[in-house]
Amino acid sequence: MDQSLLRTYLSTVYEFPTPSGPVRASLDGDIVSDPSSLPELLRRPFAVVTGYNPRSMLLPRKVNEQRHQVMRDLLVLGVYRVEACVGYEDDPEGTWREPSWLVHGMDRAEAMAFGRVFRQNTIVMCEDGRPVLVVTDPTCDDLGKTFVGNWRVRT
Repeated sequence: MDQSLLRTYLSTVYEFPTPSGPVRASLDGDIVSDPSSLPELLRRPFAVVTGYNPRSMLLPRKVNEQRHQVMRDLLVLGVYRVEACVGYEDDPEGTWREPSWLVHGMDRAEAMAFGRVFRQNTIVMCEDGRPVLVVTDPTCDDLGKTFVGNWRVRT
């Protein structure tokens, strides 16, 4: 995978909904010595998937929204608890924002399948309190290759 693209993925800030308000986090943090210090959501298994901009190709807003809604419908039919979240660049001048789905309890194999079907370069998994970027497009890198990160909670 292109190192610039990898750095962009790892530094993307995700805004996740929680009962106590949004949690903002990226995958580019330092090793967390005490996982219990992380917000509860970041210690539970989940996936972050999207239907937007397949293979990094910008699509019209209406097409992206339709793809994203189809993904949500399929996730809900799969009996997953799904919540809207968003990924964005942490740059005051940045304008990139990508709606995503936070899918509670989804396993890696199924999340990867959604990533492949919707032509995403990668998906994000939270496994054992650690974020993992998983390649789902074999034109980017080996299918299933993982890049382990560390949560960085943003304030």
